[in-house]
Amino acid sequence: MLTRPHHLTRPQRRAAPALLALLLALVPGCARHTGSDDLPDPPAVPGGSYTVALTEPDHLTPGRTTSSYALQVIQGLFDTPVSLDPADGHAVPLAAESVTSDDQRVWTLRLRPGGVFHNGEPVTARSFAAAWNAAAYGPNGWETNGYFTQIDGYAELNPADGAEPPTSELRGLDVVDDSTLRVTLGAPFSQFPMLLAFPAFAPLPAAAFADPAGYDRHPLGNGPFAMDGDWQHNQRIDLHRAAGYAGLRPPTADGVHFRIFTSKDTAFTELRAGHVDFMTNVPAARAYEAKRTFGRRYTVRPSGTMDYLGLPLWDARYARPELRRALSMAIDRRGITRAIFNEVFAPADSLVAPMIPGHRAGACGDTCAYRPDEAKALFDRAGGFTGTLELYFANSDPTYEQWMTAVANELKQNLGIRDIAFRKMSGADLGPILNGRKATGPYRQNWVVDYPSVQNYLAGLLGRDNRTGWSNAAFDDALTRGNAAATPAESIAQYHRAEDIALAELPLIPLWNWQDQTAWSSRVGNVTVDPYVAGLHLEKVTVRH
Repeated sequence: MLTRPHHLTRPQRRAAPALLALLLALVPGCARHTGSDDLPDPPAVPGGSYTVALTEPDHLTPGRTTSSYALQVIQGLFDTPVSLDPADGHAVPLAAESVTSDDQRVWTLRLRPGGVFHNGEPVTARSFAAAWNAAAYGPNGWETNGYFTQIDGYAELNPADGAEPPTSELRGLDVVDDSTLRVTLGAPFSQFPMLLAFPAFAPLPAAAFADPAGYDRHPLGNGPFAMDGDWQHNQRIDLHRAAGYAGLRPPTADGVHFRIFTSKDTAFTELRAGHVDFMTNVPAARAYEAKRTFGRRYTVRPSGTMDYLGLPLWDARYARPELRRALSMAIDRRGITRAIFNEVFAPADSLVAPMIPGHRAGACGDTCAYRPDEAKALFDRAGGFTGTLELYFANSDPTYEQWMTAVANELKQNLGIRDIAFRKMSGADLGPILNGRKATGPYRQNWVVDYPSVQNYLAGLLGRDNRTGWSNAAFDDALTRGNAAATPAESIAQYHRAEDIALAELPLIPLWNWQDQTAWSSRVGNVTVDPYVAGLHLEKVTVRH
């Protein structure tokens, strides 16, 4: 997809991949709003601390989690090789000084000098290689394992038959010297620089392997903030300015306090009361209240986040695509987004969010339209459904249960499914059930975009070892061809072919596209929130003190 040779270096930010330059010009920018209606921004001088509302993460070791709750903390603790520019999403070197390739298959990362972990250990090329190997090694069971499929040798670390891998290291990682890591991919992949912005590609110190459980409670990163005490589960996570940090994101505030809530409604109430300074995802049901209360300190931004209804295809009751399409056509997406989300969310018409270059309006066609009569006829032809239909979702946001209730009522009314039960639990408990394919019914599947590409959704949601258990050789082939295509147009055409295959078989049902609602107190300013993995840029926030 790229003009070759490809180089990504800090002095030449415009030398981002040709694909990105063409595609990401279409991506909406981030929201950057400051201050309040009647107060100027806090001065941009060091000092002070602020509080962010958070849901309990599952892990704080970068390779062990893809949870947006965890990633909000991790991005303050770690510098990845590159970051995504908050304005348009193109890759910008961060811990790496440069990322270069002549053929899109062999990439060379040269690290910025002076990088250290929070315990003083130097950050070297081996620190990155060790972290990536640990995540890619199948028996470890790390959540981000699939992010390393592009690297040569991944298959050996993840034998298809579940056997013990013959090695624990990726063949494609070559530590040339302390500051140089050469990465060989299994095939050309022009979007590799964007992938390097995901926290799974952060480095890990020796302590991460000496005591994995202890490290997860108190991770030592290489980023602008360090842990201030251990993670207090279900209560708080405290960060302070990292001594010795010499990277590109020096923080303005002295500290960040994450307060952990089980309910986003409770978190919003605490924000209104002034006990919390920032909330990333205001409940959609509180949209009007938030706008009245916070004025200019409340924003609604286009988001790459989407909700789906994932389906357990290992259960024979969900095996027929016709039945899966019937479930989809029985759901009134527009009615739900109006009644529950105050039309902040928009009905999905694709597997991909509208803000992503290459999104096709209406790609899902009638399958994502509310057609209850057709749904019932299709449902009957597919043989109907027997037993209890169980719906799995987390308890972290009251809207999850509200929309699951609406979906349950529509499936009962439109398809005649009478026995529907809820399986509601914490996100930390739900994740292992879904990842282990232990769910016995449809589940809330959410995707937060890692980088602005159609490929990120398709590979992330439906690539190897996905939660649904679905696989399709033609889908995989289209993704592979898209990754290695010579031009952006050819690449997108192949990704569209893959999306069409997935929509025809429908292993998961697109529901709606989020728009992110954020609100903050008058104590903080210089607020920058982007739609990518970083979310709130912790290091930029100023505090009135």
